[in-house]
Amino acid sequence: MATRVILCDDHALIRRGIRDTMADADDLQVVGEAGDYGELRNLLRTTSCDVLVLDINMPGRSGLDVLQTLKDEPSPMRVLVVSMHPEEQYAIRALRAGAFGYVNKGSNAQLLVDAVRMVAQGRKYITPEIAQMLAESLTQPVAAIAHEKLSDRELQTLVLIASGKRLSDIAAELTLSPKTVSVYRARVLEKLGLSNNSEMTVYAIRNGLV
Repeated sequence: MATRVILCDDHALIRRGIRDTMADADDLQVVGEAGDYGELRNLLRTTSCDVLVLDINMPGRSGLDVLQTLKDEPSPMRVLVVSMHPEEQYAIRALRAGAFGYVNKGSNAQLLVDAVRMVAQGRKYITPEIAQMLAESLTQPVAAIAHEKLSDRELQTLVLIASGKRLSDIAAELTLSPKTVSVYRARVLEKLGLSNNSEMTVYAIRNGLV
């Protein structure tokens, strides 16, 4: 019996690319697609799946928020996070939030297929890079990593500001008000002991977040 897969990504072209990749694997079947959390909730009411392929950045609720919500579901569905962001930014957070694996969208198609198969078996899928990060985290106290104190939204705000985006652009991308994004920015500055966007950018670069 084929592994049933649901795709959740706000970019239709990305979903199409993943769907076409899965089509070449006889043991995988895409049974549904969603562009945001609302669509995903409606889809899950009528369609069961073995693996949910979930993007981190979506309008409204982020993939990390969705992971936390799905923890309370009685369904045995397993989640594989697929993101354009490098492992350094979100992989550990995604795994802590309940994901069974994390794959960068820039990875080759076969790697994604292998990851879905492994997750479907109930096994964690991690790249060598993530394995190294996990090993280092065992010897480095969380308190020593300043940005670990940030919430998921605060981390997103830091990364986007450091990538050169304006608050209005960030607000549109995250489907938030500019005022809310300004609050997240202020919290990031306070928690990291920084003064302005330039210092945030330097911090993000030094810590491999951009």
